[in-house]
Amino acid sequence: MSGKITEKILLYRLQTKQDPEAFAELYDLYVKRIYRFVFFKVSGHEEAEDLTSEVFLKVWNFIAEKKEVKSFSGLLYRTARNSIIDLYRSKSFQSNPLYLSALPEGVEPMDQGNLAEKIGGQIEAQKIIQAIKKLKQEYQEVLTLKYVDELSVDEIAEITGKGGISVRVTIHRAMRKLKELLNKDI
Repeated sequence: MSGKITEKILLYRLQTKQDPEAFAELYDLYVKRIYRFVFFKVSGHEEAEDLTSEVFLKVWNFIAEKKEVKSFSGLLYRTARNSIIDLYRSKSFQSNPLYLSALPEGVEPMDQGNLAEKIGGQIEAQKIIQAIKKLKQEYQEVLTLKYVDELSVDEIAEITGKGGISVRVTIHRAMRKLKELLNKDI
């Protein structure tokens, strides 16, 4: 059964019966992705874990209020995004640094391969991460959602509250700027 169909069935069970088992299955499907999304935007593992837990609790409460949800993943990412914004506001951050020096436990940056390829891939990945850090926040966000979390343009549009065409244009501009930055470093 495909992931989207499974998500819809579980979401239906959750909305109609408030089935905690359905929520647990949805949690298992998305916890690593939401954690990674949050981790890329906050200062550490503990803060990312706390925020991830808070996101799932907010989503549970939202659904418990019998509110209509079309896309569970869209709701999760939108809630995570808003929680991160709230965190920055509460800490009065003037900028939004990403701390990507180490990936969280359980998040694999690449498949196992021979050592030379792995080291070369890690060096290349670090260059890309450093270049992404130099982009403006809007570009960082769409690139992360598109290429790290592998979300569709429609899902990104739902999360960011923009239209599909606007998201495509933003992704295109972000990629062009990222290529410029990477070519400068060569």
